Amino acid sequence: MKLSILIPARNEEWLKNTVEDILKNIEDETEVLVGLDGKWADPALIQNDRVTVLYVPESIGQRAMTNRLAKLSKAKYVMKVDAHCSFDKGFDRKLIEDMKDNWTVAPAMKNLHVFDWRCSCGFTKYQGPTIPCPECGKEMFREVKWFAKPSPYSTSYRVNDQLEFKYFGEYKKKQVGNIVDTMSLQGSCFMLTREKYWELDICDESWGSWGGQGAEMALKTWLSGGEVKVNKNTWYAHLFRTQGGDFGFPYANPGSEQKNAKNQLRKIFLYDKWPKAKRKLSWLLDKFGPVPGWEHDRDIIFYTDNKLNLKIAHMVQKQLKSIGLKIISSSLKPMTFGINEVTKEKRGNLAYFKQIVNALERSKADIVYFCEHDVLYHPSHFDFKPKEERNSILIQT
Repeated sequence: MKLSILIPARNEEWLKNTVEDILKNIEDETEVLVGLDGKWADPALIQNDRVTVLYVPESIGQRAMTNRLAKLSKAKYVMKVDAHCSFDKGFDRKLIEDMKDNWTVAPAMKNLHVFDWRCSCGFTKYQGPTIPCPECGKEMFREVKWFAKPSPYSTSYRVNDQLEFKYFGEYKKKQVGNIVDTMSLQGSCFMLTREKYWELDICDESWGSWGGQGAEMALKTWLSGGEVKVNKNTWYAHLFRTQGGDFGFPYANPGSEQKNAKNQLRKIFLYDKWPKAKRKLSWLLDKFGPVPGWEHDRDIIFYTDNKLNLKIAHMVQKQLKSIGLKIISSSLKPMTFGINEVTKEKRGNLAYFKQIVNALERSKADIVYFCEHDVLYHPSHFDFKPKEERNSILIQT
């Protein structure tokens, strides 16, 4: 077997359609591994030699279920897919033919038109939550469509400075050829070797059930020395369910769990803390720059010897965070404040100057504000901008 398609599913009403669509369109040695996470499939899945179903009676979460499915695989490649997608004919063969072992790759992404609402009175509405007919008040019925819309056609994605998923239209204009670089991925469909999946801990279960997976997987790939690609020789179509009601997400994901996933993502990658990294985040930003959401014309340069009373230090840092500018902290010990640069020197004048230089080299801003660790700065301190395009220094007392 060359490819195992992993589909974690819970309360997924379009799972049967997705599996049948995959079976109709695969052309290589491909199997489908479906994880029923706490709920049996309704409608039931068809019996097929290419399909293996794993059922657990209590939900374990999307990341954990994806890992369970990956453990069943013996294939060279694994491909995680959401349970509400359709695919191009021969998508598996096309991806495998062009694949390299250090890549994480996804097909180009389209939107999936699953159904329309129809009413006996003649009213028609594009897919969404269940509602009475706005024209006559009667109950409407679904008319299944199941086709990929020609537009949008997405091939470029990024993260902002909070590592949140965004589309990257600016970079899409720079993409040349059929296999193109992308800073991040959407997370609903991606393929890599099974070996890399485990080596990079692609679905880290400590992060919670789901959330932030596109950024997690892309950053782990790029920063470990790999590459993230979109293969435009093929496509998949994804159903977006962001309208609430019965058209929302099947996995419960409490706010505290979402916050945990986001915090883990930021704590690890914003501060270059991932132990398997061979590249820094700044390398990725330079490669795809300018990246919207990371362009700051003003930065705060914060420097400390890490010896200040913690109560005072926390008050100063809280005040600086409230300003809203990007912070580059330069310290003698690692710290989780802004983008951290550590200077390996003993406390003293030499260390002091090296700290400032290291922080300045990390900054791409036109204007920087120097801030010491034991000064509480008023917001007006950051209102100053040079009036002329030349070197300007303002010392406020």
